[in-house]
Amino acid sequence: MTSNLLIFGAPDTSPDLFHAIPTGIIDPFLYVEADGRRGATVTVLDAHKVEPFGIEILDPYDLGADELFSRGISRYEVELELSRRACEKMGVGRALIPPEFPVGLADHLRASGIELFVDPEAFVAKRRVKTQAEIEGIRRAQRAADEAMAVGARMIREGGTSSEAVREAMQAVCDACGCDLPDDVIVSHGPQSAIGHEAGHGPIGEGEVVIVDIWPRDRESRCWTDMTRSFVAGGMAPPDEIAEYWRLVRESLDRSFAEVRAGADCRQIYAISCEPFENAGYPTQLSKPAGTKLEEGYYHGLGHGVGLEVHERPILSRTPDTLVAGDVITLEPGCYSKQLGGVRLEDMVLVGEDGAELLTDFPYDL
Repeated sequence: MTSNLLIFGAPDTSPDLFHAIPTGIIDPFLYVEADGRRGATVTVLDAHKVEPFGIEILDPYDLGADELFSRGISRYEVELELSRRACEKMGVGRALIPPEFPVGLADHLRASGIELFVDPEAFVAKRRVKTQAEIEGIRRAQRAADEAMAVGARMIREGGTSSEAVREAMQAVCDACGCDLPDDVIVSHGPQSAIGHEAGHGPIGEGEVVIVDIWPRDRESRCWTDMTRSFVAGGMAPPDEIAEYWRLVRESLDRSFAEVRAGADCRQIYAISCEPFENAGYPTQLSKPAGTKLEEGYYHGLGHGVGLEVHERPILSRTPDTLVAGDVITLEPGCYSKQLGGVRLEDMVLVGEDGAELLTDFPYDL
């Protein structure tokens, strides 16, 4: 294969590119790694942002942009040819590209004799082990999440509120902590809380179960966190079935956390997380008949990686993956009824060589 790689995009929208060049640039460009050199096709508008990272500036005008413009060809064709010339200048004859690499650019480069290989694992591996700056950003985001969850929990316990009001209050807390909380974070209640990623809406009734699932992003590092807790509105005792869901979810969470360490098989951890539900007679993705769709029970995977994306590798579900030291993952089992609603508990976990560090600092009580 080859160690050369190409990414086309903008750091503002490409996590892979922001990992390589952690600065704010909104316009797309070609990023090249070749034989220990790194280059980017940015103009004088953004060169000052890129140069501090030891990256060669492949200025479009040094690559012959004026000559290309004089041909009267489209801007798109100009950008394709500038990228090809950048590869030529960097000596790239073969390179790895991510799955989202633009098809038109790949066709143009291949037509000129450059061999391109789609290799998602190469790009995943670069971001799996978090840098110290990323870990610090995740910790900041998690502290904001803990503070916001406390405000949401108090409002739900006191009663007389709505999904919208709780969401707005949590956004204000995160903003004060230097984090952004998206508008579609989940504050779902009653039967809404059994519907996957339903954001939740309307007044929260006394005695209803409420799932609060939030994912703030630290502005400085652009890293996310992700956490979920479940509550019963109005400070009331939960219905027996909801209390049973909570017991099973907490047991699943505890069993899963005990298995987290570098080298652990993600599918095996997921299977362990399913055991409490299956033993109690609730369906899971592992116990359901093949080809059927689950809408109740434990109908989703256990967790996922978190970093520059809310959902990234590794995945703790039915696909193969292995934990590595430096992964940051969620553990988030849940159990749901279309009539009553659901319970989900989600923690953030830093994977170590011999165990895991719990990053979430918030009680589990309903």
